[in-house]
Amino acid sequence: MKIKNEGIFMRLSIFRYILCSTIIALPALSASAQEPPSSSSVVTLDSCRAMAVANNKQMRIQAERIKAAGYQKKEAFAAYLPSIDFAGGYTYNQKDISIFDSDQFLPVKNFDMTTQQYEYSLVTNPETGMPIKGPDGQYVPSSVAYLPKEAMTYDIHNVFFGAVTLTQPVYMGGKIVAMNKITKYAEELARSLHDSGAEDIIYAVDAAYWQVVSLKSKYELATSYVALLDTLHRNVKAMVDAGVATKSDLLTVDVKLNAANVDLVKVDNGLVLSRMALAQLCGLPVNTVMTLEDENKERPDVEPIATMYDMGEVYARRQDLHALELGVKIKEQQSKVALSSMLPNVALIGAYSFSNPNMYDGFKKNFNGAFSIGAVVTIPIWHWGGNYNKYKAAKSEVNVMKLQLEDAKEMIELQVSQAAFKAREAMKTYTMTSSNLEKANENLRQAELGFKEGMLTVDNVMEAQTAWLKANSENVDAEIDVNLCRVYLSKVLGTMDYQQYYDTEK
Repeated sequence: MKIKNEGIFMRLSIFRYILCSTIIALPALSASAQEPPSSSSVVTLDSCRAMAVANNKQMRIQAERIKAAGYQKKEAFAAYLPSIDFAGGYTYNQKDISIFDSDQFLPVKNFDMTTQQYEYSLVTNPETGMPIKGPDGQYVPSSVAYLPKEAMTYDIHNVFFGAVTLTQPVYMGGKIVAMNKITKYAEELARSLHDSGAEDIIYAVDAAYWQVVSLKSKYELATSYVALLDTLHRNVKAMVDAGVATKSDLLTVDVKLNAANVDLVKVDNGLVLSRMALAQLCGLPVNTVMTLEDENKERPDVEPIATMYDMGEVYARRQDLHALELGVKIKEQQSKVALSSMLPNVALIGAYSFSNPNMYDGFKKNFNGAFSIGAVVTIPIWHWGGNYNKYKAAKSEVNVMKLQLEDAKEMIELQVSQAAFKAREAMKTYTMTSSNLEKANENLRQAELGFKEGMLTVDNVMEAQTAWLKANSENVDAEIDVNLCRVYLSKVLGTMDYQQYYDTEK
């Protein structure tokens, strides 16, 4: 039986897509591919589940997303620690650097014993004894210090430089703390999506597995039905030869026999296609033929399905709901990141800078440098409301995610109620079909006995055979229905034991 909750599944899938878009990068539980079973081996349902979980490409994608989220978590933690960087370079300059434009003559002072001070030594007029001024209106010194231009010219044609810097964040407006929480939640979200995907795969495998078992039972049933009609055909032919039955009776049986053979071929084709679908889900070549454990053995009466549940516990177990809750937390931290753009940022900086030629030693052509330590403070003042509106938009995203979480809870409650109802109905149907099967078996036995004694006609026997076929087919469908309802109910209740199929890979 297919559980038809396409609307609910679609909306929950949309929520899952929205969650994936909230984290920086997701999506490490990669399971190694298992060896395909040999054609002679018997494959159990657990084996099919394990192969599907190990080989499914989407599960591998989710496993890689878990790894990526783990690396991003470590990357975010690194923001707490000081960063060390090196920058260096080379520059070619066309010209040298010169402090003077020409040779310089600098006046000097001599110590005057009378004034006890240093005084400039000036040229004086011999007649008047007064200092003489030059053409520029300045007094002419009698003694000068000569500084040639070449002495203050430095070769900077080839300059090598570099710096090693250390930066230690002190306060970044809460951004670093928020990013660490985001990456932590993102890793949990990736694991939740991985687990939810495992549940989906297991349910799909169960559906394909029991489909094969159902069609194999119906194939055997159709084969038995053909055998019944073939036996009836021989008996009627003998009666026609003996003159106690008409050719019309024989033709009626022929038509039924041909139709039964056509149905047998259809069931056989469906069985082949179902095996292909199961092999594909298990990650095996589609032409792999597997003998399933439940297709050739007598299956005991199905056990009743427990349909009692507590919604609070269901909410706590559901991985998709947990993913939505993590999405809310991620959005809340993203709003804090937006808020940090309006708060001051403080960082300590230390550096060692060096160059060649270096200005610490007269521009000599060797490497030399010096340490420097400081602090950087950035305070946002006015951005025309851009940062504030960014923060308000992030808060709105939080409210949207909370509403989606509440909506998902309502849908999950409906989903669980429908699954429990269908499980109870499946058990009732199975009980009724089991009772009908017993009656159909007895009815066929009585019809065959009455036909041999000449009490019933060919039509009576074929009606009994048709009723027998229908009762058996309905009983098989009801049994498969119960098994699918059981696994589906465990899925929606969050009680499915999926971790056993990849725990060894964690």
